[in-house]
Formats: sequence, C-alpha cells, structure tokens
Amino acid sequence: MASANFSTLPLPSDTSGDGRRARSRTSRDKIVAAVLHLIEGGDLSPSAARVAEVAGVGLRSVFRHFDDMDSLYQEVSERVSAQVMPLLREAVIGATWKERLVRIVERRTSIFERIHPFRLSASLKRFRSAFLTEEYRRTLELEAATVEALLPPHILADQVSTRSIKVILSFQNWHALRFEQDLSIQEAREVVSRLLGDIISKLAD
Repeated sequence: MASANFSTLPLPSDTSGDGRRARSRTSRDKIVAAVLHLIEGGDLSPSAARVAEVAGVGLRSVFRHFDDMDSLYQEVSERVSAQVMPLLREAVIGATWKERLVRIVERRTSIFERIHPFRLSASLKRFRSAFLTEEYRRTLELEAATVEALLPPHILADQVSTRSIKVILSFQNWHALRFEQDLSIQEAREVVSRLLGDIISKLAD
C-alpha cells in the first residue's frame, strides 16, 4: 500500500456560492493542508504562526476560519480519518479465522505507517482537547472491534488470548517496533507476523 501524502489529497470545496465564499473555502482548505504538511514533515505541534506562513495566509485568517487551534486540529483529524477508516473496515478475505488474521497484518501495519505522525500529534494534544480525547477513545475501540470481528466465539471467550492478539496488532506495538526499536517496515512486520503466528498456532481452530 503506497504511503499517503494527506496534504496533497483534495479537500471538499464549495464552489457553488459567490466568489467570496469560494475564496474563503480556498483559504480554509490551505490552512488545513498546511497543518497536514507540517505534521507529515515532523512538526507534530505546529504553531498558528507557522501554519499561516505555510498556508500563505495572514495569522488573523487562521482564526477567522477556526475558533481556535483545537477546532483546526479537529478538522485535520476528521480528514485523516475519512481517508483511513474505509481501509480499516475493509473486509478481510480468508478461508479460516486464522488465515484472515494473518492477512490483516500487512494492511493494518500499512495504515499505521501512514497515520503515524498524526497519531503522535494527536497524542501530544489530546490531554488538552476534549475532542481529541474522545477521538482517541473511538479509534482504540474501532481498532479492537475490527480484530474482534475476525475471531470466533471460543477465542473471544478466552480474554487473555483475545487481548494478546489485540496488543500484537495495535498501533502502540507498531510504534514501539518502528520508532523505539528502530526496525524497518519489513523487520517490524516480520516481528508482528511471528508474534501473531506463535499465539494462534496454540489456539484451537
């Protein structure tokens, strides 16, 4: 799966109104794209002044379009989610639950690789943002639910095994492998696959 550049993906624009409304939407879109660009580039907590500079708008324009930085980050988060969530929910093909679990590794880790800077950015701010705190909770629930959907009842009844599988396939585990142990994508994926294979080999079909 190719890496996404969220700042270059099209933003929805309302061009049906008059020129002033279209220009306002264009400025708003530039501001959102600037935040995406900065976060992708490693600035996980860009200032309003830096956002305005990259967007090519005045600082006052940022706060004319957004009440505060929290509302700006809310729109950024919604855009990233809109691009990624359909991939996370996509049906997994496989003859058995074990086969489906193994097949989800590449897709899920590719998604994690794409959203990594945005998840880190949100983590830095979520303790000061009610929206990002709730968004974090919803994301964790969705990640857990997509794993649970692949497991048969007798595995779901085994809480230790279910939790172990969730941890292996979690963003936190991927982050630890890629950015704390400094593994390549392929090396990290091999570790995830090995851990998953080891645990499901011990479980009944």
